[in-house]
Amino acid sequence: MLLFSCPARAQENHINWLSFEQLEDSLATQPKKVFIDFYADWCAYCKKMDKAAFRDSRVISKLNNDYYAVKMNAETTDTIVFGGETFVNNQLKKKRNPTHEIPLLLASRENYPFSLPAIIVLNQKFEVTERYFEYLSPMQMLEALED
Repeated sequence: MLLFSCPARAQENHINWLSFEQLEDSLATQPKKVFIDFYADWCAYCKKMDKAAFRDSRVISKLNNDYYAVKMNAETTDTIVFGGETFVNNQLKKKRNPTHEIPLLLASRENYPFSLPAIIVLNQKFEVTERYFEYLSPMQMLEALED
């Protein structure tokens, strides 16, 4: 009996991260709130959230059940097609840490430079409802994910 219950629990050990392409397909099938985590390999607070908040079973459960979760390296050089538009990293030759177009569009703030970590929460209509530009502990992350 114990062996049969393990696969169900194993699914809740990690967040089901999607790419933007997968997100578009999922939203077309079933609208749902969206959670986007923009990170960079050098971002210490991003790594800290990976080890704490994104491994917390309550956070994992909330994200997997109530959201489509997207994790994107803000410095990716990939071309991403989403919503019929093509997005690229225009800063490749201009900056040491070039930021892709998508995080610049969704996570920019007036009078502040783009910064990481950047977490964006969108409603079912794909409208931004919250933006966080700081480390969030597991408890703070749960509060951010509440309706």
